[in-house]
Amino acid sequence: MYGALDVSTSALVAQRTRLNVISGNIANMFATRSPSGESAPYQRRVPLLASGNPAAGRDAPGVHVHSIVKDSAPFRKVLEPSHPDAIQSGPDQGYVLYPNVDYSTEMVNALTAARAYEANIAVMDVTKNMAAASLRLLA
Repeated sequence: MYGALDVSTSALVAQRTRLNVISGNIANMFATRSPSGESAPYQRRVPLLASGNPAAGRDAPGVHVHSIVKDSAPFRKVLEPSHPDAIQSGPDQGYVLYPNVDYSTEMVNALTAARAYEANIAVMDVTKNMAAASLRLLA
């Protein structure tokens, strides 16, 4: 019983991290400057999930966030010559580089992460109910 709860718990943690990364992507969707103030658009982050639960042991069942990587997709170019971060010279003069974040993609990812979170909560409830039923049979 506890194994099933551990697996679901690891999935809840992974999906929560996934939702946090997605919300960060949406929040920085129009960020054209880095935290240090230089003109560099935000780069979309993607959480990579892997099997196993390092918190419970090397070969324990479950899932975890292996790493969070930056998406290598090209930035969006928008013609805005009056923008302070517009490219000043060359063939792309007047264009502003915006983050490679697509709102629709992020919302679909958020919905799937939320559904996976809900599914794992349901699995935990079923596990709890099975344990309670077993205890009633033994009593």
